[in-house]
Amino acid sequence: MEKRININEIEPQAYKAMFSLEALNTRASLPYSLIMLIKIRASQINKCAYCLDMHTKSALGKGETNQRIFLLNGWHEAPTYFTEEERIALAMTEEITNISYGGLSDVTYQKALKVFTENQIAQIIMVIVTINSWNRIALSTKLEIEE
Repeated sequence: MEKRININEIEPQAYKAMFSLEALNTRASLPYSLIMLIKIRASQINKCAYCLDMHTKSALGKGETNQRIFLLNGWHEAPTYFTEEERIALAMTEEITNISYGGLSDVTYQKALKVFTENQIAQIIMVIVTINSWNRIALSTKLEIEE
């Protein structure tokens, strides 16, 4: 693979801003497992192997099950494996990640209002926005998976 720029070395302030967003997300009132499901699902959609590797390892290390990670790409077909809150957050993840298809729909937003506070909805959106940004950085610079 062709070596590309290292944004962290060339524009460290940009990475600092990204890490600030990441730190904000870790202080969210959302369960860690939900944050990881969002990160993994967005990374699946964006085909970001670097982030998939990182976040699946992290999720497994914090107690997530292999089965749920295996089924995440088909969560629509496996409702018993994911809570209502997780299914709504995953729908939000898909709609926001695939924003060119219309973004967050009114239907999904209304469902979110029934199970999350407005603050939690804002936090979910920020987790989705942040992981999508990380995916784009990793893919654009061809970050390599660390073994």
